[in-house]
Amino acid sequence: MDDTALSRIISNNDPALTQGVSVTRARSSDKVTPRSTTPKISQSSNTPETLSKHEIGWRRAVRNFSESWFSVTMGTGIVSLVLITIPFKTDWLYWMSVVFFGLNTFLFVSILALSILRYVLYPEIWKVMIADNTNSLFLGTIPLGFATLVESWIFLCVPYWGTWAVTVAWVCWMIDSVVAVVVTISLAVLLISASEKQQLDRITAAQLLPISATIVASGTGAEIAKVLPKANDALGTLLASYIMWGMATPLAMTVLVMYYTRLALHKLPPREIVVSSFLPISPLGMGGYTIMYLGTVAREVFPQTESFHEVAIIGDVFYALGIFISLIMWAFGLTWLCFALATIYYSRPFPFNMGWWGFTFPLGALAISTMEFGIQMPSLFFGVIGTILSVAVILLWCVVAAGTVRGAIDGRLFYAPCLANLPKTTKKDDDVEK
Repeated sequence: MDDTALSRIISNNDPALTQGVSVTRARSSDKVTPRSTTPKISQSSNTPETLSKHEIGWRRAVRNFSESWFSVTMGTGIVSLVLITIPFKTDWLYWMSVVFFGLNTFLFVSILALSILRYVLYPEIWKVMIADNTNSLFLGTIPLGFATLVESWIFLCVPYWGTWAVTVAWVCWMIDSVVAVVVTISLAVLLISASEKQQLDRITAAQLLPISATIVASGTGAEIAKVLPKANDALGTLLASYIMWGMATPLAMTVLVMYYTRLALHKLPPREIVVSSFLPISPLGMGGYTIMYLGTVAREVFPQTESFHEVAIIGDVFYALGIFISLIMWAFGLTWLCFALATIYYSRPFPFNMGWWGFTFPLGALAISTMEFGIQMPSLFFGVIGTILSVAVILLWCVVAAGTVRGAIDGRLFYAPCLANLPKTTKKDDDVEK
């Protein structure tokens, strides 16, 4: 059997083996040129000679350090919050929450510093990242991760450090809210104004990330309004939070309709992004918690500021409507949780990637909403169910964090697909010195 026939048989069975055949044949003859997709291999080293200095070592990690890494801060932050919220209080739960808050602060600062370094060293990446319909969506993880820090600060630091800690939280919330709204609106505008048509089968639940940022900022605003010392400041914060909730929640419902249509027509997403099926739980869980907490604060703030003075019970109306809407959203979140679990079951096994952090934050948001029901009603049932969900979130965090550490050490997780759209460079100083 000649080499051509052998190569054809191999290519029909495993395309990856064909590359090996091509390289082998190229080495055996100087007249045969290897495929363009297969780098020329040095005889004395496994390092590709055609790689530039920006594609190896620490430079490769920085260039490929995408915004998806902020999902690590989302997952770590939500663990800190569920530990605070668990109704069965113990000292060790409190200190575990403090530990995760400290860890999350370190992670957010480190990831933000590396992201800034990436765009300082390689400013051309920003343009291709924004133009990428998938990569740009992860910009929403930045205000989402920062919001978890602000919320942990409110619950852990404000009770002990007093007025100045409230002021710090208030200022940080303003910054987070502005960034969240800008991300939500701008990415939606970029999506609908893009010259390239978006096919329905390419729609993923990641479309909800920038929208969830505004919903979470709204919930953070409700928590800050509760601790602000001046009633008028609390009223302004409360109204701004209601507005942000109204801006984002109906938009999230619209995306859920699109995503369900995509699933009905084109079936399950690829295994590489199957974990994104959990993302719809995030706006439902956090949106329900937010509208319920807003109503709780409104019932206290409205009478203090004599708002809507013609209707004396307006605060109670807002509170009752918040509970009602939140219960509907919580139930809808259970539906999407069942969809997500079924998707995971039918798609297993699937490879580990940064998308696995999509397990933690959405489930944590649903857990917090559930436990808040237990506080407001009050109900032992919701408290127990919320605690069970919280334990699941903590266990998932341990699994995903371990996989992330391994992937970061071997470099597998430093991968940004949008870099393929960068123009090719042929500068001499980019070549690796032999």
